[in-house]
Amino acid sequence: MTGSEVSPSFRLVYVPGVMPDKWVRVWNERQPDVPLTLTQVPVGTAQGLLLDGGADAGLVRLPVDRTVLSAIPLYTEQTVVVVPKDHVVTAADSVTLEDLADDVVLHPLDDVLDWETLPGRPALERPATTADAVELVAAGIGVLVVPLSLARLHHRKDLAHRPLEEAPAVSVALSWPEGETTDLVEDFIGIVRGRTVNSTRGRRPQPAPEKKREGEGRGEGRRRQPPAGAGGRGRRAGTGGSAKNPRRGKPRRRS
Repeated sequence: MTGSEVSPSFRLVYVPGVMPDKWVRVWNERQPDVPLTLTQVPVGTAQGLLLDGGADAGLVRLPVDRTVLSAIPLYTEQTVVVVPKDHVVTAADSVTLEDLADDVVLHPLDDVLDWETLPGRPALERPATTADAVELVAAGIGVLVVPLSLARLHHRKDLAHRPLEEAPAVSVALSWPEGETTDLVEDFIGIVRGRTVNSTRGRRPQPAPEKKREGEGRGEGRRRQPPAGAGGRGRRAGTGGSAKNPRRGKPRRRS
């Protein structure tokens, strides 16, 4: 490598709650010479970073702008309601939207769920972040509806969560700039899709080596000797010469 060459690397961003550890571990096993830079970013900045060239790919929540970004959905998250540990709904295994009719349902500005109508009673103000909303739940101000991964990320001993039926759900996807599907992006696509290390799906196939014709490559550079008697160019029988040193015998005297 010359001083002007830059070692390749793969820059991956991810939004809060998404856990890329298992994919990063596989990447490090398969690409030990290509470091993976992993950065958590706020929900609202991931797409901008991808479009500005600040990252090669991102683990984001849908939707994304499909006119400028490619995306492969990976899984759909379960939606839960986060409540104080002594809340009445903790007695049930799951909760319905009607069960929240009398509760103040907090709606943070960074909410990732696509609500048509928010359940329960509206709060006087919208918290700036999900983390702020969790603090308000702990203070008894209201309840919060989020994907399960965010409930786990902001887990507190004085809070509990339960699955919420009939609520909107959100999917996590691998996304990258449209038209910039590099070989490293293809490699990471293969990892998140569970392809084996020998799989070539998604990668630009390497050209297969041409099969050599029988005998080709043996004694390369030598001229083939035609059989004796073929046009008089082969070694004449009876000259006394050997195959290794055909000139040693005495030439036949011409008449």
